Amino acid sequence: MSLSHVPLQETVEDAVCFSGRGVHGGAPCRVFVRPAPVDHGIVFRRIDLPGEPRIPARVEHVVSTTLATTLGVGEATVGTVEHLLSALLGLGIDNALIDVEGPELPILDGSAGPFTHELRGRGTAMLQAEKHVWIPIKPVRIEDGNRWIEIEPADELIIDYTLQYDHPVIGTQRVVYRHSPVNYERELSHARTFGLAAEVEMMRQQGLAIGGALDCAVVVGDDRVLNPEGLRYPDEFARHKILDIIGDLAMIGGPILGRITASRSGHSLNQRFVEALLDGGLVECSPLSEVRNVIDAQPTQRVEVLSA
Repeated sequence: MSLSHVPLQETVEDAVCFSGRGVHGGAPCRVFVRPAPVDHGIVFRRIDLPGEPRIPARVEHVVSTTLATTLGVGEATVGTVEHLLSALLGLGIDNALIDVEGPELPILDGSAGPFTHELRGRGTAMLQAEKHVWIPIKPVRIEDGNRWIEIEPADELIIDYTLQYDHPVIGTQRVVYRHSPVNYERELSHARTFGLAAEVEMMRQQGLAIGGALDCAVVVGDDRVLNPEGLRYPDEFARHKILDIIGDLAMIGGPILGRITASRSGHSLNQRFVEALLDGGLVECSPLSEVRNVIDAQPTQRVEVLSA
């Protein structure tokens, strides 16, 4: 088959290194994003452990979603993977081998911006195989109390997210995002993770957020943002939630297309959503060039509602 007129899989042009500290353990860590071949997917490798165990970025390897997403195989784990995964998917990178020194990825500035900037600057390489994407075969919604996330078939990725927080500084925010690599870098990548000052102190007492500081998160006090520079977007909190959704949905095994609507969803519900889609056979993997035909062939169906 000629590949001259179809969208191709991509990998990084050359290795890119990131170093910093882990937000929860506070220890120094380093990560190398390396080129990978066709259909390799995104795979982490703990090069600081005996045998250099590999951990594919797939939902069956998610071992924790407490405050961040942690992957594991056997005794080997790698934590806080969602921002890098979001950057890779945001830029359209399908295949990468990610060498990690340490139990978690560096938090950097708390956003995907540093990852996105360096990866885009290094460039991507086209591979001689067509890009594949995951698409839902029908509208699907998963609910957990007042939290929910829903997807319906579409030939692009649109995320409509509503954040509702019982705090005067955060309140209710809604962002509708239409994905492209350009839009990702401009509209999402710089949105930082956030937390309430009281929650940060509580986490530290529990041995978490040891590496957290105002240079790697938005910290919200009783009546104001404590970071001297303020917010990067007026609705930065909701935009970061969309950034997280893109990283979490990467666990399906590649990019996903559809119109996603969500309210109050976080890492845990996002991962349960991916599990439900895969376990229920509610998504299929299709060559990107065939997506429109696949969607047009689907009968009109009511939303299937699942309980988390």
